Amino acid sequence: MRLFKSHALGNDYLIQESGPPPTPGLVRALCHRTNGVGSDGLLCPQPSQRADCGVRIYNPDGSEAEKSGNGLRIFARWRVDRLFTPRDFTVETAGGVVRCTVLDDGVRVEMGRAHFAPEALPATFPGPLIDSALRVGDERLTATALSVGNPHCVIFVEHDPELAPWRRWGEAIERHPRFPNRVNVQVAQVLGPDHLSLRIWERGAGETSASGSSSCAVAAAAVRTGRLRPGRIRLDMPGGTLFVTVSEALDLILEGAVTPIGEITLDPSWLAAALAQP
Repeated sequence: MRLFKSHALGNDYLIQESGPPPTPGLVRALCHRTNGVGSDGLLCPQPSQRADCGVRIYNPDGSEAEKSGNGLRIFARWRVDRLFTPRDFTVETAGGVVRCTVLDDGVRVEMGRAHFAPEALPATFPGPLIDSALRVGDERLTATALSVGNPHCVIFVEHDPELAPWRRWGEAIERHPRFPNRVNVQVAQVLGPDHLSLRIWERGAGETSASGSSSCAVAAAAVRTGRLRPGRIRLDMPGGTLFVTVSEALDLILEGAVTPIGEITLDPSWLAAALAQP
């Protein structure tokens, strides 16, 4: 089994270049930080009848994700660098078809439109959750829930997000009963008219240094709630900075850097043991 590893602001993914179809046990073993290769997820190229190509995206816990902004940017850079494809193409994901463009200084992904209806996430609210109360244990938080092809819950704070108990909130909200398919969680602060800071708790991965879909969700939530105007927005995370352009209609374009790491060939005995795991 041959893999290629890249990272986007510290958010790292493995791309499967050859080998058997992944099982949940194999994905968990590959992503393990000490006993495996270590990553925030696995990308598996697929054929597609709806787009130029397709990809399946797996979380470190073995579950499948609908969409990943950083994963798609990594996949796009890999496809151009390793398969020598054109720099502009469409990709089918479980969360819809997106367009990717590999630039000289990064990768741009047209992520589609943000949706706030509960059924889009899905979520079991009677109507959209937009700057509305969400009870988390004994706390009552003000949250905004939306889908950018995968589900997100954004909490805005008035201070540095690092000063908030964002890990505790993230862990609790990820599995909140209102989100039957679980949810990605962001805690964010507005720093200026086109500038946000955020911390990320990713569904199936936990604390994450950066996330493209989370950046899109926070930018869209900031515009939808009137905190920011549509336009190109800078998002700072522990891993670095991404840019999201939000239109009046809440269509989203994600831009940022990708860093290739290298090719990995698995030992046959390790692979056999990993495939034996449930």
